[in-house]
Amino acid sequence: MYGIVNNAIQDLVITNFGEDKWNAILKRSGLEETYFISNEAYDDAITFQLAVAVSEEMNLPISEVLTVFGEWWVIKTTKEKYGALMQSGGTNLKEFLINLPTFHNRVMLIYPKLTPPEFKVTDLDSNSLHLHYIFKREGLQEFVRGLIQGLGNVYQTVVAIELLKSRNDGDSHEIFKISW
Repeated sequence: MYGIVNNAIQDLVITNFGEDKWNAILKRSGLEETYFISNEAYDDAITFQLAVAVSEEMNLPISEVLTVFGEWWVIKTTKEKYGALMQSGGTNLKEFLINLPTFHNRVMLIYPKLTPPEFKVTDLDSNSLHLHYIFKREGLQEFVRGLIQGLGNVYQTVVAIELLKSRNDGDSHEIFKISW
């Protein structure tokens, strides 16, 4: 993952809990890196070490940490740093989710080493859709849930998210039913 992801975790912790808590999390993580260059690619293991350290330090389940981080990523990081790019994704939640595959193509212009997940939309209805999340990295479904919740916030839309299928249950990928 790119350094911007690790920096966003740091920003989330410092903004909500202070510099001392971030330093405790860094110490708990055992990482030697304490500074991340935003447009530099880092091993995924570093990001997972940070997430686990946050979970342990804050005494929260890792699923909750990933969900909160997903929301933060959309509401704070992406909206602040890539507002114009976000606006190009659509004028409402439904449009943005439908345009998600092309959105990642635009992001790849900024981060050429990015390996984005694949998203597909099926079962499109007037107030719901199924979002298929296909990715080689496992364990990020709660991060995706947080991203969707964050998008609901950005588009001022109350959103309900139901995980219909999961790799945890032997399926090939995750499928979320998103209703608004």
